[in-house]
Amino acid sequence: MPVAKISPSMLSSDFSQLAVEAKRMYKNGADWLHLDVMDGHFVPNLTWGAPIISAIRPHTEAYFDCHMMVSNPAQWVDDIAKAGGQMYTFHIEATQDPLGLIKQIHEAGMKAGVAIKPNTPIDAVVGEVAEKCDMILVMTVEPGFGGQKFMAQCMPKVEALRNKYPNKDIEVDGGLSLETIDASAEAGANVIVAGTGIFKAEDPAAVIQTFKDKVNKAQKDKFKTI
Repeated sequence: MPVAKISPSMLSSDFSQLAVEAKRMYKNGADWLHLDVMDGHFVPNLTWGAPIISAIRPHTEAYFDCHMMVSNPAQWVDDIAKAGGQMYTFHIEATQDPLGLIKQIHEAGMKAGVAIKPNTPIDAVVGEVAEKCDMILVMTVEPGFGGQKFMAQCMPKVEALRNKYPNKDIEVDGGLSLETIDASAEAGANVIVAGTGIFKAEDPAAVIQTFKDKVNKAQKDKFKTI
């Protein structure tokens, strides 16, 4: 049964204190840290790349969940691996050779995630792509900006993927908070990305623990019916 993994999005951190923020999230119970790499082309925003990830790496033991919102994801595999990335999640919309890219990521020593935008059907990943990757990310906002409203209409995709791949890590990213965690957990997501919902909370540790508890309970309930 996939266990809960809570991955605070560093996009919502204080950029002037990235090492401090990474330590703070790990201390508060985060399993992963979600690092959004945006190239200003696949999405209109621009964030950080391998040099920044490499600079944060010595300051935390958290698992680095790298979400590559880039037009040429094959270009950055080796750089992110050398920087300390551990999950390399590319967008299915950004490649013509997802199986080759998954192989490249694995050969670089990382796990491979595949992301789909809110309007991309699960048919884009169901089959060999889903079977060979390590995680599927269902975006619950349009990629590129933090602070957007959670898109509940994406939950049927999460549920369909969970039913097809009961042992796969399934991640949701966008608008996750105490108000939206139940829908995501009950649909079957076990990897939860949250930005402002965690970073701006009065008690981030309590939010992270609540997310874990809700996800783990929902997974147990779902596995009774799968």
